[in-house]
Amino acid sequence: MIDRAAGPRQSHHLPYPAMNCVNHLDLFRNKIAEGKLCLGTGITFIDPAISDLVGEVGFDFTWVDMEHGPYGLQTALNHVTAVRGTGTAPFVRVPYNHVDEIKRVLDLAPAAVVVPNVKSPEEAERAVAACRYPPRGVRGYGPRRGQRYGMVSQADFLAQVEDEPLVILQIEHIDAVNCIDQIVAIPGIDSICVGPNDLSGSMGKLGEVHDPDVSAAMDTIANHTRSAGLLLGTSTFYSEENFARWLERGAHWMGLSVDWAHLCTALRDLLTTARDHPSAS
Repeated sequence: MIDRAAGPRQSHHLPYPAMNCVNHLDLFRNKIAEGKLCLGTGITFIDPAISDLVGEVGFDFTWVDMEHGPYGLQTALNHVTAVRGTGTAPFVRVPYNHVDEIKRVLDLAPAAVVVPNVKSPEEAERAVAACRYPPRGVRGYGPRRGQRYGMVSQADFLAQVEDEPLVILQIEHIDAVNCIDQIVAIPGIDSICVGPNDLSGSMGKLGEVHDPDVSAAMDTIANHTRSAGLLLGTSTFYSEENFARWLERGAHWMGLSVDWAHLCTALRDLLTTARDHPSAS
């Protein structure tokens, strides 16, 4: 088994300070620093009770999906704030890699921003710059929730967000795999997330995530990510085989399935069990 605690670069000594205690990033980082695996799940339903429920169950993070989820900024904010009373860190996947789109999500004060489909070092640089204030980046200044609506001074806030939220770049195209060594060398990246389905699709094998060529591409991403001292993550379906593969790759965090799939599985299993009951026939 790969030692996950040896992977990520550490810019702080434990314990990590919280970003004004609004997003539980400190809990997520501390758990990984202790060598533990962090687990989350995808959020696509509009009702923020879904995120609240996921937090109550005890997941380490949510994956609020603005790329594929049918909602906008207000709904994303509702999901981010829904888990504040739990120990769950809210991640938000932005629709695409653009500074203005990322800026609006950053002002929600999530624990992490996931930027999808990064294919080149240049795109990686743009994503990182969008997530940091000058002089390190180009993020426009206009915090609200992150500054606790004025309860935190500007100076303290700027010090706290020097390395918050996490900048997670999603690698999900073979073009990115072919230059992964250059991508992971870009300063300011916190984590690389592998997108198995889109990666397989870019290789002409959509959905064949266990195909030898697709698996080898994911191994390449994982090896370069860990060698660069970055956190390795993925968002994928759960099976014992798939889970074991990602543990062997040294994943620090995993998003397991998505809200609608959990609901479908639970309802289908319930209905099957009830209909198969001897007294129901």
